[in-house]
Amino acid sequence: MPQHVTRHLRRRSIVPGSSHDQHIRLEVISGKNLQVPSERIPAGIYVSITLAKRRRWKSAIQVPSSNSSVAWGDTVTLSPYASSKLSVEIRASFELGRMLGNGELIGKLGMSWDELLRHGNEPFELSFPLVRGVYPSVTLKAAAVNGCGNNNSELLNSIVDCEIARDTDTGHTRIGEYVTSKRVSDLNDAVAHFELVLEQCPVDHPDRAAALTNLACARLQGYIHNDLQDIDSTTRLFRDTLVLRPQGHPDHSSSLYHLLKALIWRHSKEPAAVDICESAQISLELLPLCPEGTYLRTIAEGANGVDYVIRTCNNLPIDASDEGIRLRRIVLELCPQGHEHRPSSLSKLSWALGTRFAQCGSIVDVDESIQLGREAVSLCPEGHPDRGIYLNILAVSLEGYRFRHQGKSDDLNEAISLYEEALCLSPVGYEFRSQPLNNLGVALRNRFKQRGEVEDINRAISLLREALTLRPPGHQDRVTTLSNLAVALCASYDKSHANEDYNEAIDLYRESIQLMRHDHPERHTPLHNLSLALCSRFTRTQKIEDVEEAIELCQESLAALPSLHPDRCHSYMRLQEAYLSRYEVQCNSADLSLAVENFRLASMHPTQGFPKRIEEAIAWTFAAEQHDHGSALEAYATSFELLDAHLSTRSSTISRREAAATFHYASTLPADAASCALRRHDRQKAVELVEQGRGQQWSLASRFRTPLEDLESANPDLALKFSTLTKRISDAAQDLEKLKYDFAMAIRHASLMGPTESRTDLIVLLRKIWDEIMLPIVDVLLGHDLKVKRRSRIWLCPTAAFTSIPLHAAHPSRTKADGSGRELSLEDIYVCSYTPTLSALIRSRQAMKTRATSPSFVAIGQSQPGAGQGTALATVDSELELVHKLVPPNFNFSTLSGDEATQAGALDALRRNTWVHLACHGKQDREQPYNSRFAMRDKPLTLLDIMENDTPQAEFAFLSACHTAVGDEETPDEVIHLAAGLQFSGFKSVIGTLWVVDDEVAKHVVEAFYENIFKNLKDGVLDCTKAAKALNYATHGVKKLVPLEQRIVFIHIGV
Repeated sequence: MPQHVTRHLRRRSIVPGSSHDQHIRLEVISGKNLQVPSERIPAGIYVSITLAKRRRWKSAIQVPSSNSSVAWGDTVTLSPYASSKLSVEIRASFELGRMLGNGELIGKLGMSWDELLRHGNEPFELSFPLVRGVYPSVTLKAAAVNGCGNNNSELLNSIVDCEIARDTDTGHTRIGEYVTSKRVSDLNDAVAHFELVLEQCPVDHPDRAAALTNLACARLQGYIHNDLQDIDSTTRLFRDTLVLRPQGHPDHSSSLYHLLKALIWRHSKEPAAVDICESAQISLELLPLCPEGTYLRTIAEGANGVDYVIRTCNNLPIDASDEGIRLRRIVLELCPQGHEHRPSSLSKLSWALGTRFAQCGSIVDVDESIQLGREAVSLCPEGHPDRGIYLNILAVSLEGYRFRHQGKSDDLNEAISLYEEALCLSPVGYEFRSQPLNNLGVALRNRFKQRGEVEDINRAISLLREALTLRPPGHQDRVTTLSNLAVALCASYDKSHANEDYNEAIDLYRESIQLMRHDHPERHTPLHNLSLALCSRFTRTQKIEDVEEAIELCQESLAALPSLHPDRCHSYMRLQEAYLSRYEVQCNSADLSLAVENFRLASMHPTQGFPKRIEEAIAWTFAAEQHDHGSALEAYATSFELLDAHLSTRSSTISRREAAATFHYASTLPADAASCALRRHDRQKAVELVEQGRGQQWSLASRFRTPLEDLESANPDLALKFSTLTKRISDAAQDLEKLKYDFAMAIRHASLMGPTESRTDLIVLLRKIWDEIMLPIVDVLLGHDLKVKRRSRIWLCPTAAFTSIPLHAAHPSRTKADGSGRELSLEDIYVCSYTPTLSALIRSRQAMKTRATSPSFVAIGQSQPGAGQGTALATVDSELELVHKLVPPNFNFSTLSGDEATQAGALDALRRNTWVHLACHGKQDREQPYNSRFAMRDKPLTLLDIMENDTPQAEFAFLSACHTAVGDEETPDEVIHLAAGLQFSGFKSVIGTLWVVDDEVAKHVVEAFYENIFKNLKDGVLDCTKAAKALNYATHGVKKLVPLEQRIVFIHIGV
């Protein structure tokens, strides 16, 4: 064991009669209790041996371990005759790379050579003065040796003595004294010295990062002890340091930690979600850079580091936005298997995904929510204090979300079991007993609706009444239980026909609505339920005020819900019930038409689950048949389509049969549908429907049996992957519809903004298109196999909902990871065009082989459209004049405007000219796309007119009108829009618009486009194949003049 040596050592001679050839070999073995006076986290620790004449030897800088110890194992041979004394210092270095100054002194001892050698050749421990409650020490071994194999001049360095090194060392000393003494004068002195150093380290100085860090750490220490208040400038200093120490720099990890520490302290004193979110992201980047067992890792993971971040994030309100869920994923990644906060982090992410499912309806979210919930429960065995919480959250995902979406009885039964266990863990008197009572009551009520067992509904009502007593007036959850008890009483009435149940239910609904704010996100639920109850009472009492109130309640709920909210389906369902009930009493055909329209809307609502939509479609068939409505065949066809889609999500024949069996009336649908068609004298439709219905199960069985069921027996893992992929594909359409809707909202909001306001929502969506859709495509194009050169032209051929999304405008809108500039967008890398179909592009390319020898240009404009076609357009005439001015004078140019710009005149101009510029109102008809039209003086110029018009010599058209490149809502794959119609009629290259064009700013794009396309004409020949590049350059060139949504509105189609 090493011998312990105090500061006061007895002096003795080195070796009697020794010669000048004798030297001392000194080994620095290790150190422990190496606390830094200033409380900073050292990058490393080193030992310094100082001799006379300002000569010094330094050990290697070693990273301290988690217990503040260091192992060196460094050896040096020194001559004792250079000096009679030496000093031993332990110092903390705050840089692993280039050092600024000598670091912070941890301890220093002076001694003679004799004192070093008194221990013979045995290790001994040298103890230093007290630092932060412990005595730092180093273990050394010294021995006298004859001769020296090394030249001391190579081993000893002159002590660096320059101004910035002295000021830096003084600053370290003063900040250490401040931490010990709490004297603000010491803090101010330290800050002043570090500021002097920073002034001498300009932007390109190699020590600037170290100087920034030292100053920022001193300021942060003052902020922590409430002696300095300016944390924002301190945080900026740490950010500046991080820029100078990018990934790969030896001090990158310590710089990340310093920024994390500053953000955490700012959040602890001035809570802001943005700080804790950034802290989570930094933590995720930092931990992999800190090896296990190091001091930095221990501190970074500790209560004032990543642990604080995790705990704080897990206490944030649930945010179901993409950013909120991304934060939850980061927090979960910070909690690997075995981490104490993993169950809570799993549960929070599960909850967030379930909430997003409730808002957006993507089944992928609820499946993942259930998976995470199961893991959270598994990590909390019986006896764990939080097991009941995690049981409830998992059960809600199973019953409240997936069961209601897919109707699987297994999910409901499992949820009931989980709720039962959670209730057992919440005995009478437990503070939160009302929650499992409420949840179990709702689940039993749902099972009663499925099975009809009276025991379930009776127990449900009993549990909900108990829950309501535990949620008296003023309780935040009273509204929920009022509504749930009312629903249960209504369900019970269907069996008992006790009027008192129904009247009590209506009273409970009214109380719940009165207790909810008008902007409450769940207000629509009691509105739906009260509407249903009033409508049902109307059928018995025929009091007209009940049904009229029911209709008003449904309309109020629709007004409050976004267009893709899953619960809009329930609003449509309640509305059709109300209109149908009133029709059956008053026989007003308008009510029947309104009921059918709401049947249609409910059954086709994209974010509601298939089971509810199928039930509604089947109910539609009954109503249409009963009242002899002309939509009956449509209702049958819709039922078959939805049932087919629903059964396609099941992976086996048995599960499909079980799913079909839940729709009790589906078995008679084929015969009923055929009968309906025959009564309407449509024999062909009768055969189609009966074949479609009867062959559905067989068709599905034959479609799936070979690829999946045989695969399950041969390779279960691969079968599971295939099943998961199938489910994701079936949900992809819903995700795309959501993205399309978000774009529509972002464009609408942007159009209401001033020209200089930031289009944040639109920028975020374009970044999403880049990251999730276009970046993988660009990577392939640039990759080893294709090697498509930058600035090449590419053609996008979108289908389905992609046709309504501006793929060409995909943009990362962020700085590169290395800070060297902005990331490139899609249109920075390639010149984008669209084509409605590949065959359309091929036809246009082939037609370019026979181009007109004498091109002509016509500008068509209509500022005063005929009655009913739109308002006057003040800028049309000036736009035509601008185009005329930009077209080279040697080209045959004509203008068609005013009274001459009629439907017939425009068609004639399209036939006679090769290049066309069209400025007028454009209108896309989403229900009848061939009626999409341009507004002319007498009557509209429709898409059908254009497609029937023969324009064999046409080359290019610029459609400066609204909605000229937006497809049909019902059949988006067919891409039927005005721009595609012009291409179909013969134009090889077309520029159209995706949404409303602002005439005042669009002229800047028009001007820039024609300036580019007419620049450097080869042999004076117009070339429509340059239109895409001209548009690309034009939109880049007008960034400062034209808002984002008005730059990306224009797209190029064709060659």
